[in-house]
Amino acid sequence: MSMMMMALLRSCKSSKGYISISRGLFYSTETSIIQEKPIPKKNDNLYRRISPVGDPNASMIPILEQWEKEGKSVKIEQLIVIIKSLRKFNRYTHALQLSEWMSKKRTKLHPAGFAVHLDLLSRVEGVEQAENYFNTIPDEVKNFQVYGALLNCYSSTKSLEKAESLSEKMKQMGMMTTLSYNSMLNLYKKTGDIKKLDETYQEMLETGISCDKPTFYIRLSAYASLPNIEAMEKVLKRMEEISTLTVDWNAYIIISGGYLKSGKPEKSYEMLQKSEGYIRGNSKGAAWEILIRMYASLGKKDDVYRIWNLYKSSWSKVYNRGYSSVIYALVKLDDIDGAEKMLTEWEAQNLSFDFRIPNMVIGGYCKKGILGKAEKYVERVVGMGKMAPASTWGLFVAAYVREGEMEKAVEVLRKCVVAEDKRGCRLDQDVFEKCVEYLKGKGELELVGEIERSFEGRIRVPRISDGDEGLESQDFDEIEESNR
Repeated sequence: MSMMMMALLRSCKSSKGYISISRGLFYSTETSIIQEKPIPKKNDNLYRRISPVGDPNASMIPILEQWEKEGKSVKIEQLIVIIKSLRKFNRYTHALQLSEWMSKKRTKLHPAGFAVHLDLLSRVEGVEQAENYFNTIPDEVKNFQVYGALLNCYSSTKSLEKAESLSEKMKQMGMMTTLSYNSMLNLYKKTGDIKKLDETYQEMLETGISCDKPTFYIRLSAYASLPNIEAMEKVLKRMEEISTLTVDWNAYIIISGGYLKSGKPEKSYEMLQKSEGYIRGNSKGAAWEILIRMYASLGKKDDVYRIWNLYKSSWSKVYNRGYSSVIYALVKLDDIDGAEKMLTEWEAQNLSFDFRIPNMVIGGYCKKGILGKAEKYVERVVGMGKMAPASTWGLFVAAYVREGEMEKAVEVLRKCVVAEDKRGCRLDQDVFEKCVEYLKGKGELELVGEIERSFEGRIRVPRISDGDEGLESQDFDEIEESNR
């Protein structure tokens, strides 16, 4: 059985019998490191050359070619491990490049290889490209793995009609597995269709499809996000009754989020403390990060610092995700001084410079009207050669509009438009409309058109509860993902 297959599937049951495939977590603390000095030859390996490249626009192919020029062979098994690691750290573009290179080197891919490539294509180039690729795969290779991968693409992109149509076809072909049913459960969770989620789970029970840990976690997080406390507690009780399931810290953090959303902070706090007793092994990093954010949501500053100290003492080195979690938490707690200290500590680690981390402190400055500090920070790091993304300038646009400094607002809005990296850049609708109105008043209609094109699909209507309570949806997804 190929390692790619292990990377894609979890324990599942098909109509032809049981197929037990584990997808273990591939934890690495190297992906965010920038190597300032040449790596000693004794420690040199392909992963150490690939992992420091944080720029998604940088190609992995020259690294592979250079490796071969040095007379070293690129082992397919090694590439598969690297692809798994890159996927875990959301480096889908780089993973896709390796997958494409690998497929060109091999005359024939196994079904699991096609399945992984489908998943990466959908994430990087969109679900339509994944569909086109699926149509080029020979029919004799399209087994339950390949169909299941396409179904998961539809689930991830909330393509409801396509997912339901494909799942019906897979049922007729006897290809629906636990993994495939979990994709449908996850789709209904994301679309908020709890009725269909319950019906799909019931269908699994009636048709004898086995339920694995992700099956229960998807349902648990769906009920917690509503929140439906009775249903949530019922699922947890059932999980605790199954001796082979091994309930872990994730379950109690999800439950904590549900209690918090339902206005029961004491129960939420109790569940967070309970979850700490289940943290062990390679899950510690993700657990500490989520706990830090959750304790911040409860306003528990002392616990945030306590968990941060546990985090640092349990790992030889903390990387970007850890610093991102604690800085987010301290900004949320309005501990700007503490966030500044963490930001300074992060910079001293010489990790990959991810602007999303200082953006949190910059956002805290802007929210409190300390624009001078925000401006000086950005001026300093830009002077060091760092390229500020559009999301950074977007923070200033909103702040300047709030201060009534419209000329400055539209000046940095221009920077948003020309910035190479526009990921995560959104403006509130009222901020955007005020900038457009100001520019129209000055007769800069050409710039207005350019801004409107640049921000198409990037205007957001603020929710009343924005940033105020509980776990955000992505937190539930991250908790769930760590079980896969």
